[in-house]
Amino acid sequence: MATQAAHSPDSPQSPDAVVVRFAGDSGDGMQLTGGQFTLSTALAGNDLATFPDFPAEIRAPQGTLFGVSAFQINFGSREISTAGDAPDVLVAMNPAALKVNLSALKPGGLIIADTGEFTKRNLDKAKYETNPLEDGSLAKYKLLAFDISALTIEAVKEFGLGNKDALRSKNMWTLGLALWMFDRSREPIHDWLNHKFRNKPDIAKANIAALDAGHAYGETAELAGPLQQVHIPPNPTAPGLYRTITGAESVSLGLVAGAQLAELPMFFGGYPITPASAILHHLARLKEYGVTTFQAEDEIAAICAAIGASWAGSLGVTSSSGPGIALKGEAMGLAIMTELPLVIVNSQRGGPSTGLPTKTEQSDLYQAIYGRNGDAPMPVISARSPSDAFECAIEAVRIAVHYMTPVMLLTDGYIANAAEPWKVPDPASYEPFPVNFMTERRGEQLLPYKRNEKGARPWIKPGTPDLMHRIGGIEKHEETGNIDYSPDNHQAMTDARKAKIDNIAVPDQEVSVGQEGGSLAVVGWGSTYGPIHQAVNRSRAKGMDVSQIHVRNIWPLPANLGALLKSYDHVLVPEMNTGQFKTVLRDQYLVDAQPLTKTSGQPFQIAELEAEIAKFFDGIEGNEGGQVPTNDDQLPTRESGHDDGSSRRKSSH
Repeated sequence: MATQAAHSPDSPQSPDAVVVRFAGDSGDGMQLTGGQFTLSTALAGNDLATFPDFPAEIRAPQGTLFGVSAFQINFGSREISTAGDAPDVLVAMNPAALKVNLSALKPGGLIIADTGEFTKRNLDKAKYETNPLEDGSLAKYKLLAFDISALTIEAVKEFGLGNKDALRSKNMWTLGLALWMFDRSREPIHDWLNHKFRNKPDIAKANIAALDAGHAYGETAELAGPLQQVHIPPNPTAPGLYRTITGAESVSLGLVAGAQLAELPMFFGGYPITPASAILHHLARLKEYGVTTFQAEDEIAAICAAIGASWAGSLGVTSSSGPGIALKGEAMGLAIMTELPLVIVNSQRGGPSTGLPTKTEQSDLYQAIYGRNGDAPMPVISARSPSDAFECAIEAVRIAVHYMTPVMLLTDGYIANAAEPWKVPDPASYEPFPVNFMTERRGEQLLPYKRNEKGARPWIKPGTPDLMHRIGGIEKHEETGNIDYSPDNHQAMTDARKAKIDNIAVPDQEVSVGQEGGSLAVVGWGSTYGPIHQAVNRSRAKGMDVSQIHVRNIWPLPANLGALLKSYDHVLVPEMNTGQFKTVLRDQYLVDAQPLTKTSGQPFQIAELEAEIAKFFDGIEGNEGGQVPTNDDQLPTRESGHDDGSSRRKSSH
């Protein structure tokens, strides 16, 4: 097992990383198990990336296929940028968990299964006709099957718990075994359990006993079989203060940092919705930094309260997922019409309607750029990873207050829930951008919509002496703010609002991997960064002339992006939707961007991106050294039989 598990999907040739997936019923505590294993892994000095995968049902029937919850972690002694393609180890707590996740396990991988849950009833729920642990169907894997349930009950029996309560510690027994397998310390988990159950010391002791029993099982079990210990050395890192961080935590801290840099109090109006709710939860714990949180009765109230806070002189912030963003649409138009700063976080999930509440997708891009009535332009920024969301949140605040505009920050379910190590930045390295409110008239007549060189109007707090003015959602005069929906004025105001957004200064686009110009550019945005990064690096190692471009500023786009894209013969755009960013690039730059789309609710795998890149280089006569033919040469396309019929391949124009 040691050799097999050491091969990571990020780098198939290197025995320096491993992928583990914990899977069980949604009541088995797999997310908690994965989270604590992540903590121990971070403390061991490994780089890591995680992927929590929740069922959509609040509480699916126990033991059913649609109630399976999983947590995957990829960790190693080198840079890790994805949660991994295929697990080396699958911990299956019941038959349903095995059936749902088995197809992901790499051949020769290790299965750890709880035989105590493979009863006739549970096998029936998982649609198994025979017991897969006994019928030979798992022959291509290593199998370690034993009664974790019984071992857990035995470990905690001294605490007088009934079987039902005792089995709640089963995830801790499993975690203990995993800690032994990968040479992890139990002490941080002991401390966490003692703190979590400080008011229930017997429960803490029972969980610790289960954890220690699982660890002891690994130490004392017969080692001639597949259960062996693997040591993953620490990843060399630059000195500094590190912590693991999820995307939701990162966004929350970035918003607070942005408000501090702007020297503003922050008001957050939100309504619970998966996967955005965690931002409200995190911000509610940061009141000492001038943060006010408000859980509204609905999405519309949440954003309107945030707009009111911005009008009053605070930084208004709201967040949601796609369905809630749709409900907020008219209020976003109000913020654009009144030209008030506002940050809107969209943690994307699969749609339409309520869609896939717990699964990840990038299908709200059209909604972010175009999804409001009238001509209502708004800046859009996209985070590429959990830690990157911190920087993006600060940038969203800066643009909002500098240009007096709402800004949408896009994350997704994967970024929101996933965790990775984060080097905590030095606060002194960030340059403040304090807001200057208008406090007195600048001339005889008050002109609350007279614009500065950025196209931004002044920010006036209500109640400021001698600065009373009109504000609202009906078209207003271009300088006085008085109601004026005459044709010429509406034309002028529409042009002014558009020009302000178009002229926002965003950094020039850089090439993440490779060089400017060449055969193929793989252009991504958002959470596709990690798998694209690895796939491009692998492809370049094989001699292919391919580069990676990853776009943070979705609207307005970087000024140099058009020329940069045209310096490549071909452009491939992988995204977790039906080709939305591809359409934007074609529209803006008239480049023949080719889509690679995926809407399964799961992130891209490195291997599928690598295979798609290879199609631009394979089977071309005279193509040596990994060179793609120019547009004048023959390149296989979907129309010429290049496509394999999958819904995740390049579509026609």
